[in-house]
Amino acid sequence: MEPSVLLLLALLVGFVLLLVRGHPKARGHLPPGPRPLPLLGNLLQMDRGGLLNSFVKLQKKYGDVFTVHLGPRPVVMLYGTEAIREALVDQAEAFSGRGTIAVIRPIFKDYGVVFANGERWKTLRRFSLATMRDFGMGKRSVEERIQEEARCLVEELRKSQGAPLDPTFLFQCITANIICSIVFGERFDYKDRQFLRLLDLFYRSFSLISSFSSQVFELFSGFLKYFPGTHRQISKNLQEILDFIGQSVEKHRATLDPSNPRDFIDTYLLRMEKEKSNQHTEFHHENLMLSVLSLFFAGTETSSTTLRYGFLFMLKYPHVAEKVQKEIDQVIGSHRLPNLDDRTKMPYTEAVIYEIQRFSDLIPIGVPHRVTKDTLFRGYLLPKNTEVYPILSSALHDRRYFKQPDTFNPDHFLDANGALKKNEAFMPFSIGKRICLGEGVARNELFLFFTTILQNFSVSSSMAPEDIDLSPKEIGFGKVPPAYQICFLAR
Repeated sequence: MEPSVLLLLALLVGFVLLLVRGHPKARGHLPPGPRPLPLLGNLLQMDRGGLLNSFVKLQKKYGDVFTVHLGPRPVVMLYGTEAIREALVDQAEAFSGRGTIAVIRPIFKDYGVVFANGERWKTLRRFSLATMRDFGMGKRSVEERIQEEARCLVEELRKSQGAPLDPTFLFQCITANIICSIVFGERFDYKDRQFLRLLDLFYRSFSLISSFSSQVFELFSGFLKYFPGTHRQISKNLQEILDFIGQSVEKHRATLDPSNPRDFIDTYLLRMEKEKSNQHTEFHHENLMLSVLSLFFAGTETSSTTLRYGFLFMLKYPHVAEKVQKEIDQVIGSHRLPNLDDRTKMPYTEAVIYEIQRFSDLIPIGVPHRVTKDTLFRGYLLPKNTEVYPILSSALHDRRYFKQPDTFNPDHFLDANGALKKNEAFMPFSIGKRICLGEGVARNELFLFFTTILQNFSVSSSMAPEDIDLSPKEIGFGKVPPAYQICFLAR
């Protein structure tokens, strides 16, 4: 027999043994779904357009709660507003576990505030919320930080003198600097080489995590992890960011003043010292490193990507930008910075920002959950540790809640009198116990950055609005907007 054939057979046998050993057969009575093939799961039902397209098609056949085998492991899909709310709110504790994203698991493992489970997660979340609140989240100081960053951005945009530019890194700079001020106690200059390198790593990593190859890896990570691929580049990128965080932690350790903690890292180091005699403490180096990475990455990439989508929509729908500017002129004028108190007097602008978040649909399949115990849900028994995907895209495009879900329309969030109205299906930060830790900061950033830019500039493109393509560059775990050029013209 040819050596190449022998090698292929050996690989296939290894593949089978790995999958069989790594994924015991689930107990319980799972929701319906397509019949899986041994080891390959529902590979034949997967759409070439990626996981989200596959789930949309399967929902039409199996309903709002169904099971898909991603490779050999069963995952329960929650589709639509009601199913997601019933699970994540009505049975919040049972659905509060965190599932895994295969391409970043080698870095995060089960550490850090985003990917931890059980008591570790509860401890880190309580600490993180309290500490972020102390250093600005929900307080006047975070508003002042955002206003100052908005001022710096306006100065930078004026330098462009209306020439076309790609806004990617400028939007990353402003959102990164807000989370950096809370976590690291400092902001960075927009020309700082190390800062720009970190932002580039974030951008590349978010794109790679959202790529088709990462979705394939999600199906067969137990086998594919032994081979070169996107997953290795993601790990390399995140490790470089961790190296930077490690250097920052050491600087903090060397200059720590116990009577005057400067930021999240200082506060964590003080807690580590306080609990050093506790063998079971969660306040150790690994949780610090991966909590900071989680906050830094999520706090930078999600808000900056939302702003990139937002201004792409303003180019596509200039009449919306004009109405926002009219409201800015009426409420704020041109002689002072926007502030958070303005928000209640600007329902149209708020509706536009909500619609940007809804329509950009940034994390379409949601961050995976896991049930923390055997759980009865809609007549099905989900065994403990069953992974669950809350398909946030299905809520943000739910026809029962949005009249034109596939159209950008701020009226989705306005009542007949033009007042802002709540919508149960609006969950861009997810819902329940695992709702995004930085929701408050992100909402403040989006309002203040969006209004400050449109207060000072009109936006235009060399392309006619009807020729602007909104198709995402990548759509997987995240949705990455296409690259575009925009002109900021002083008003």
